[in-house]
Amino acid sequence: MRTLLVADLHLSSDTPEINQGFYRYLEHTAPGADALYILGDLFDAWMGDDLLDATDHPLSIVAQEVIKRLHRLSSDGTTVYLMHGNRDFLLGERFVNACQAMLLPDIEEVEIQGVPVVLLHGDSLCTQDEAYMAFRQQSRNPEWQTQILALPLEQRLELAKSLRMQSGEANANKAEAIMDVTQQEVILLMERFGVATMIHGHTHRPHVHDLTVEEVPAKRYVLGDWDSQRGWDIVVERSDQTAPKLRQFSFTELPDA
Repeated sequence: MRTLLVADLHLSSDTPEINQGFYRYLEHTAPGADALYILGDLFDAWMGDDLLDATDHPLSIVAQEVIKRLHRLSSDGTTVYLMHGNRDFLLGERFVNACQAMLLPDIEEVEIQGVPVVLLHGDSLCTQDEAYMAFRQQSRNPEWQTQILALPLEQRLELAKSLRMQSGEANANKAEAIMDVTQQEVILLMERFGVATMIHGHTHRPHVHDLTVEEVPAKRYVLGDWDSQRGWDIVVERSDQTAPKLRQFSFTELPDA
């Protein structure tokens, strides 16, 4: 019995190697798992499920392939969970249902193979980045999302390009610490849910952090972002000493389980 978690694939029409690596992961590593959690930023940008109607659009072609493969995995018995990231927060019910998946809230407490865990994308922990936190609050507002989704698709796609460019320019001028999580925010969240294990992505800084929560040893697992040659996941296997394991792997040597 095992559960897999990934994040920050940033799939797009410009990432063929990552796309193919993810497809092979779904074919080779994921089958037989109890569940697959995708903790945000499955796509580099997603500006509305009506993209699926633009069947000739390069990103729509990628999305249709993802849907087909996630649906197959789900049909074969692996529960698929999706979570919004900071790049694909407009993923909607149409896409999720087509994948035969389940959409998680921004923060979710679950028990994975007997281990109580709090899951999230991770961007909400970066509270020192005040400019991003202001944008995050705006972009999660249902009224703002409705206004954006009312725009023509091509206009939304151009908006996504503009936002990515602005983000890149802004991040280039920010201190590294500002773009990482706020440690106190991590501890407060783990105390709130009463767990000693947290798993998230977003920061692109894969690592297993040791910390103390309410005088109890705890761990924060950070998933890495996928690139043209390698991916990252976390596997949790049922055993007498169950503990999540952070893994990096080559697309040419995918883990069997």
